[in-house]
Amino acid sequence: MNTVASAASDELAARAAIRECGSVVVTFSGGVDSSVVLALAVAELGAESVLAVTSNSETYLDEELATALQVASHLGVEHRVIETLELDIPGFAENPPDRCYHCKTELFGAARRIARDEGFDAVVDGANADDCGDFRPGIRAGDELGVRHPLIEAGMGKERVREVARQLGLANCEKPAMACLSSRFPYGETITREKLDMVARAEAVLRRDFGLREVRVRHHGSTARIEVPPEAMPRMVVDAETRARLVDEFKTIGYHYVTLDLQGFRSGSMNEVLGEEWR
Repeated sequence: MNTVASAASDELAARAAIRECGSVVVTFSGGVDSSVVLALAVAELGAESVLAVTSNSETYLDEELATALQVASHLGVEHRVIETLELDIPGFAENPPDRCYHCKTELFGAARRIARDEGFDAVVDGANADDCGDFRPGIRAGDELGVRHPLIEAGMGKERVREVARQLGLANCEKPAMACLSSRFPYGETITREKLDMVARAEAVLRRDFGLREVRVRHHGSTARIEVPPEAMPRMVVDAETRARLVDEFKTIGYHYVTLDLQGFRSGSMNEVLGEEWR
């Protein structure tokens, strides 16, 4: 099968998986993956058979919610924003390696209750095939609660999802992956609202002052470990005035030490320390 035909077949498979569901609640973050699932669901089932549900919490940035609202409005689908207090979920704030399992269990459980109470046949999410290559306990939570993963079922990875998003005319098709802010903390370090605020403010500085789209500030106690694409590193360290301003801003936020990770930006870097028993 040639590449074009194979690419077309995975989209058809995702659409078929969604059609099988009948009517769906889509757990919708506003990222490109869940946006593609939502758009395909509307196309296959009709907007009246689709409900987008977004969880708004301490770990979810305001700009992420704004994107979710925009995409749902563009697609003409009903959009429900629910409030979840993730730091109050037992086992979450302590930040064990399976932290995401507890969070997703709460989210998927809420989505299932909505589906049951309002007559939807299934809950689907935006997990893609590339997620299966990393430690993703949230997928296990979905499996236990019967959540369908149309993109995984179709074998669609991130770049293919972006391609489909472009074809569907989604405004966020080039939006960088944005894991929740809890992913910025080493496993075992307790997560608090104050620490989440520090990370959010620090990453906002990097986006504002350096125009960076892909950035992570990993929170190691009083130390900030900055991850940016390697090509952006010289701008941050060569000019003494720029470097001093960056350090000053981070210290104002509350960090005592400001470091640059020479490996650069990479999703899931906190998983690199996990042993095989977790992976």
